[in-house]
Amino acid sequence: MADRPEVHSQASQRDPNARPRRDMKDVGSEDRFSDTSGVLFEQAMAQTRMAVCLSDPNLPDQPIVFANRAFRRLTGYDEDEILGRNCRFLQGPKTDRAEVSRVREAIENEDVVVVELLNYRKDGTEFWNALHLGPIYDAQGKLLYFFGSQWDVSDVRAAREEERHARAMARELSHRIKNMFSVISGIVNVMGRVRGVEDTASEINSRIHALGRAYETTLDEASVGVIDLGPAVKAILEPYAVDERVKFLGNGAQVPFSAMSLIGLVLHELAANATRYGAWAEGYDGQVSVDWQRRDGNAVLTWIETGGAPISGAPAHSGTGATIMNRMVAAARGTIEREWKPEGLHAVLTVPIEGGNT
Repeated sequence: MADRPEVHSQASQRDPNARPRRDMKDVGSEDRFSDTSGVLFEQAMAQTRMAVCLSDPNLPDQPIVFANRAFRRLTGYDEDEILGRNCRFLQGPKTDRAEVSRVREAIENEDVVVVELLNYRKDGTEFWNALHLGPIYDAQGKLLYFFGSQWDVSDVRAAREEERHARAMARELSHRIKNMFSVISGIVNVMGRVRGVEDTASEINSRIHALGRAYETTLDEASVGVIDLGPAVKAILEPYAVDERVKFLGNGAQVPFSAMSLIGLVLHELAANATRYGAWAEGYDGQVSVDWQRRDGNAVLTWIETGGAPISGAPAHSGTGATIMNRMVAAARGTIEREWKPEGLHAVLTVPIEGGNT
């Protein structure tokens, strides 16, 4: 559309309220809105950082009749390049026509609409414009203007795109990790049968499956390099079918992928021991409380058993699982403290972590 400044003089002759408005410091007394509300509006529009414009639907091609300073800064156009023009001059070759159609329909129906449009500044640079458009009526219900507020959301859109890419990468990583665990498990089973050590292969596979469960619940949605600890803990313990015999007390802590491997294996060993000798052993109706927190740069997991088989003290010898667990914790510069109380095992795992959110 061509710029048609002559529209303003015609509009002024018919309706003084349709005259182009300027920022407060530039408005003479003859150009102000007719009442106190108008003065307040002009002052607010002059000071706000949000780009605002008014268009007149009663004039040919609905020209802009007011644009505040923020609108000019956002678009790079001067006032005389804006007033009298339809707002489509901000559109360009990549502007989504479907979103433009939504704006057109809202105008035709005198409705409110919020869209994100790819617009263009005077120098040709692109920006994403969050446009809020709605009608303004007088006291008699006559449509006077359409109000439009614009907000540059280019950074927000870029962040969304980065997040979508990260999520796609996380889903691909999840798929590959699951395949890797499946392949490793198959190799262990075959080697166990070939060498006649099926029981040992079964124990190894139980640990592989525990690792897989630690990741698969949350990895599909992870996009910032961390895993939600709560869902992972619950997924690891789910195969033990102890729904009513375990209490989860942890908060929404997150941990890096690297920490999850160790936490998953430790939980597996604790749960396996509870099933064989502790709170979940056959013939007992014991309970386990599992707590997890992030404290001072560490992930702290607390495991408390009650009501299981009686304990007279620490076992005389450490089993294979405990040995594996101790070595992995030491390699990660963590600690695991165990206390064999008469009512059951109390264990606290502390794993140093970097990054992650509480």
